[in-house]
Amino acid sequence: MSAETVVGTNTAANVEKAVPFFGVTNMETSLRYYIDGLGFEMKNKWTVDGRVRWCWLECGGASLMLQEFWKDNIPTGKLGEGMSVCFICKDALAFYREVKARGIQPRRPFVGNGLWVTGLTDPDGYMVVFESPTDAPEESEYVEPT
Repeated sequence: MSAETVVGTNTAANVEKAVPFFGVTNMETSLRYYIDGLGFEMKNKWTVDGRVRWCWLECGGASLMLQEFWKDNIPTGKLGEGMSVCFICKDALAFYREVKARGIQPRRPFVGNGLWVTGLTDPDGYMVVFESPTDAPEESEYVEPT
């Protein structure tokens, strides 16, 4: 057996999931956005001097980690630029309606690549996208009920 086969087999059996890790500039603002606005739940946290510095958030089967930058370690470029995280949902349209009801304004859903797609940009500029499979025609746009 080659080393490549052994490594590939063991690695595949060991890796369980990918979890996006966002550096944020203001943890309180980000927690309000993700927990109150998008419906995530905090499952784990690290606190320093009574403030959350890092946390693990979950929404359904999806996870996300946030950590506030230390004052001397804040990047100088625009955070989140060119990056997005896609969350696959059972029903992205239901997610869209729920988030709107919480006062967050996601982008109007459309169909792309056989998926309903709605997206948001978080307070630090990270693009989070919520998608679900559909058989609606490509480029269809969601129409709000009247």
